[in-house]
Amino acid sequence: MIIRRVRLVSGLVLLTYLATHFINHALGLISLEAMEAGRIWFLALWRNPLATVVLYGALTTHLGLAFYSLYRRRHLRMPLWEALQLVLGLTIPLFLAAHIAGTRLAHELFDVKDSYALIVLSLWNVSPLNGIRQAILVIVAWMHGCIGLHFWLRLRPWYSRVVPIFFSVALLLPVLALLGFAEAGREISDLMVRQPDWFDRTLRAANVPRGQQRELLAALRNWMLQGYVATLALVLLARAIRSAIQRRSRIRLTYPGGVEVAVPRGLTVLEASRFAGIPHTSVCGGRGRCSTCRVRVVRGWDSLLPAKPAEVRVLQRVGAPPNVRLACQLRPTVDLSITPLVPASGQAWHGFMQPSYLAGEERNIVVLFADLRSFTGMAENKLPYDLVFILNSYFKTAGEAVTRAGGVVDKFVGDGVMALFGIETDPNDGCRRALNAANEIVNGVNQLSQLLAAELAEPLKIGVGIHSGPAVVGRMGFGSAVSLTAIGDTVNVASRLQDLTKEYGCQLVISEEVAQHAGVNVDSFPRHDLTVRNRREALTIYIIEDVQAVVGQRTIK
Repeated sequence: MIIRRVRLVSGLVLLTYLATHFINHALGLISLEAMEAGRIWFLALWRNPLATVVLYGALTTHLGLAFYSLYRRRHLRMPLWEALQLVLGLTIPLFLAAHIAGTRLAHELFDVKDSYALIVLSLWNVSPLNGIRQAILVIVAWMHGCIGLHFWLRLRPWYSRVVPIFFSVALLLPVLALLGFAEAGREISDLMVRQPDWFDRTLRAANVPRGQQRELLAALRNWMLQGYVATLALVLLARAIRSAIQRRSRIRLTYPGGVEVAVPRGLTVLEASRFAGIPHTSVCGGRGRCSTCRVRVVRGWDSLLPAKPAEVRVLQRVGAPPNVRLACQLRPTVDLSITPLVPASGQAWHGFMQPSYLAGEERNIVVLFADLRSFTGMAENKLPYDLVFILNSYFKTAGEAVTRAGGVVDKFVGDGVMALFGIETDPNDGCRRALNAANEIVNGVNQLSQLLAAELAEPLKIGVGIHSGPAVVGRMGFGSAVSLTAIGDTVNVASRLQDLTKEYGCQLVISEEVAQHAGVNVDSFPRHDLTVRNRREALTIYIIEDVQAVVGQRTIK
């Protein structure tokens, strides 16, 4: 966690420096004089002693952590965006060494006045090739920083709303900077034509290094490049030696479907998946921030070391149960059997904070089923367009009623609706809300029937069944069909009660549990004992011809 935060802070410092540099460049669209005026403020901000320590400390730290991160990788298989960011980051020092030697070191060692007049003259007029290299440097550095910033912020729920603004800024800043630099170059070309002595005056005013001074700066540039290349080579060599040692010791991971892979010991589960070519989601790139790589440990749980506090905090954010771990943080030392919990096409929102029940949990909830009466026979005489219009109108009516009552629409099946209540509260609250929803659904269908009277052979009628009890709740499904749902005996009973509304010719059938939790008096309604499969005791139900008779009681809030 500390390393990630230091990398983030150092990266933000460097990105801020680059952004202010771009803004200063963009002033060239106004004039060279505007660039020089802006540079006064730029130097005041970044060349004071404190800022110098912060800036070059951030640069050294960020580069050092890049080497450390490269060493820690057990293999180089990674998503395209991650590989692009890595390659861009490792490319930056190759271009940066010459820039540091020609500006900051020249200023500190030989008191060179690296004004915009001198810089633009050198890169635009004297050596356009160096100008191209400088343009590549700023573009590469900016892309590297923006990729990192994007994959950090994308884990924030609000980011999707402002990403167009971020993208616009990220695109416009370097474009305006390069255009400003080019405009300044053209202005200097004009000055050199109109004022033949301008070139010599600018060089004298800048105190340009000559002879041995230039040779020393070139030597410093070469030393920086050689040191960087040597360090990179040592890191890669250390990785190769470590990999050769680890290949002698392997563990086996078993994935769903019986897929078994043998990987070197010491890899994280995420690294093992990528090593074996098994798709495994990780929005943050394996940095332990997004939770999208999480897995359920099916076998071998007892042999694992406890999760560290940083991993625990991420898992708590998504309400993960105890046997779920982050694949990017879990380094097994024995054979494991695991199940990835996020599809291979997982998105950032899979890592957002969410209630624990979304991962799968048994809860006491309330289930409501509603179904239109005799709709199948009615549909036989309708055109497809008319049928779809009527059903969509009905689904809208029922869905809005459930939502207003505080429930969750589970699914629409045929002409039926399944809704859940009390998931985040308790059965008492859930039952009261479910009864309110039943009343709104009935009233809404009656109003819809009046509006569509000219299209219907007979009025629409609906039956509702409500039951309360334990059920397994969680996000289930595949691909785009994943949604919050519930399974279990409570769901089956609620569906059965809805079916009974046809037999009894009533609007609503509720179980005794619903009546008790809701606190309603049902003594005046017909009572029946129902034998339900998989239940030892009979289920007491109440037949309610008019929903309003129950909802009108003052105990329903």
